[in-house]
Amino acid sequence: MLVDGGGCLKRTVTDGDLRRLLLAGAALDDPLSRLPACEPKTIGPDAGAEQALALMDRHRVDHIPQVDDAGCPIGLLLRRNLCSPILLSTPHLGQGERGFVDDAFRTNWIAPLGPNVDAFEAELAEHVGVGHAAALSSGTAAIHLALDLLGVGPGDEVFCSSLTFVATANPVLYLGARPIFIDSEPDTWNMSVNALERAFEDALRRGRMPKAVVVVNLYGQSADMEPILALCNRHDVPVVEDAAESLGATYRGRASGTLGRIGIYSFNGNKIITTSGGGMLVSDDGELVARARFLSTQGREPAPWYLHRHMAYNYRMSNILAGVGRGQLQVLEERVTARRRIFERYRTLLSDIPGLGWMPEANFGRSTRWLSVCVLEPGVSPVRPTGFIAALARQNIEARHVWNPMHRQPLFEGCQYFPYEEGRSFSDEALENGVCLPSGSNLEEAQIERVCAVIRDALSHR
Repeated sequence: MLVDGGGCLKRTVTDGDLRRLLLAGAALDDPLSRLPACEPKTIGPDAGAEQALALMDRHRVDHIPQVDDAGCPIGLLLRRNLCSPILLSTPHLGQGERGFVDDAFRTNWIAPLGPNVDAFEAELAEHVGVGHAAALSSGTAAIHLALDLLGVGPGDEVFCSSLTFVATANPVLYLGARPIFIDSEPDTWNMSVNALERAFEDALRRGRMPKAVVVVNLYGQSADMEPILALCNRHDVPVVEDAAESLGATYRGRASGTLGRIGIYSFNGNKIITTSGGGMLVSDDGELVARARFLSTQGREPAPWYLHRHMAYNYRMSNILAGVGRGQLQVLEERVTARRRIFERYRTLLSDIPGLGWMPEANFGRSTRWLSVCVLEPGVSPVRPTGFIAALARQNIEARHVWNPMHRQPLFEGCQYFPYEEGRSFSDEALENGVCLPSGSNLEEAQIERVCAVIRDALSHR
């Protein structure tokens, strides 16, 4: 890009331009002023990938300079990059899924339930070291059933992590209960024991204890479960462990999702392993899991005709999707290793950028790094998350804000919230400063380097 003394773009110079000059008799040390005048085709700083590609198509070029409002170049958009989006977390299939799915078709077990469902439940239970598992249609369904099994009903209260996706809290509403939100702590980004203790103290003063506590293991990292469980056990309140994002993580040698009374996993399309859509409810309490299976199949009683005594749900997983899950489970450890490597590559390649930090890993176990989450330090980083995400989007790279905490959602307006400390809400800080970067286990090294190059550019041009 050829600029004038003020830094404004005059024109682009290609290898073709240089070749034509040489053919016209120019020498290698001649000035570029010999080039004929050429109005550069440019695009503004806030243009998106679609707009840039349309401009390239119109002018039959493969690159477009990006200029600021003064006409000074701030970047170069390349067709090859814009045509190859880098997404946040895409499904990553292995070699084993097809065999299990083909077997379901071969045997005509394509309806809900079947051999793959039974095997998937047994294999996952063995993998995480829990007694029993029930394969369901989604992680949300698993949370709903877990709360139903624990007796949550209309007018009850449930303590729930605030820094999470809405699927954690919606089932509380399904049952007519009311969530009370608990903040996270900086060391783990998961439920704060201090905030939880204040919530219990408040419940004691009001004479109204919660029917359950739903603890989220955020972005692949377990909450600090020992003090949480000790506090809940002291008040005889059961814990539901929302491990939707943390299958494969560990806590003091145990698998994430196996420490509460009931644990749940999600196999949504963006999770570390996927069944396209699906979930699992796990527990060492066989009676609870048997009840979950009953409720998830419309509550049909054992009788020679259709007999139903209880309202129930259609929440079971299909035999086809369970076959996908069986194949995915075989490569779970590989997927965890890959995501952890991606996080370390980001941290290494961007280690010299001031004001760029990372979600910590607690010393009590292994995080899966389901998503690699960076932190833009306020007052040091030159951009805030919204502008940072927009800068990546202009290069067709998907990044997202950290979960918008539940206590901020209009859906839960008026619900009580207990912050990390009086006057400090960590969940709000995470939203204001955190960004989730592309983290799929099928990301290639060249894609990671491209993301890092765009991040470096975004954090140095403002």
